[in-house]
Amino acid sequence: MAARKAVEQELSRERILEAARDLFVQHGYQSVSMRQIARELGYSHGAIYYHFKNKAELFYALVQQDFLLLDTTLEELIALPQTTAGEKLRRILLGFIEFGLRHQSHYEIMFLIKDEEVKSYLHQAPNESYEKFSRVVSDLSENKVSISAMWSLFLSLHGFISHYCRSGQTFEEVEELAKAHVSYILQGISK
Repeated sequence: MAARKAVEQELSRERILEAARDLFVQHGYQSVSMRQIARELGYSHGAIYYHFKNKAELFYALVQQDFLLLDTTLEELIALPQTTAGEKLRRILLGFIEFGLRHQSHYEIMFLIKDEEVKSYLHQAPNESYEKFSRVVSDLSENKVSISAMWSLFLSLHGFISHYCRSGQTFEEVEELAKAHVSYILQGISK
């Protein structure tokens, strides 16, 4: 028991998650093993298993952590003082793009890794975030936004983020394009 206690103090879940995130993004979920994550951290793979029972559980912990960060970001944007509902909506859409481009490895884990083994883990967290996002957009929109229009709005934001994540550009480099993209989206849902 003393050996486990020493490992627990030296190796935190957070350190494991960050090392795993980098490896998953660089090499893909299937190509990364628990041993590889442990080696990256300079520990035995047993130390990793002390915190996570398997790779899928570790991956799911990443997904939960990342969606919590996105939800917190959106809640902070919603809570900001507003001038109009339209301005708040603009801020939220731009904030979603900014989140994706400032946290590119998080965004990849959340939305871009496709693997059968983790597919079942990914359904709940994205759905909850998408529902919250849809509810806020709908509440702030002047007109009723249909389900298909809401999905198109989300896909438009996602496409923008995915494109610039793949190009390696930062939010600062594409901020003006992001603002123009949000304006274009808002025109579409205001009709």
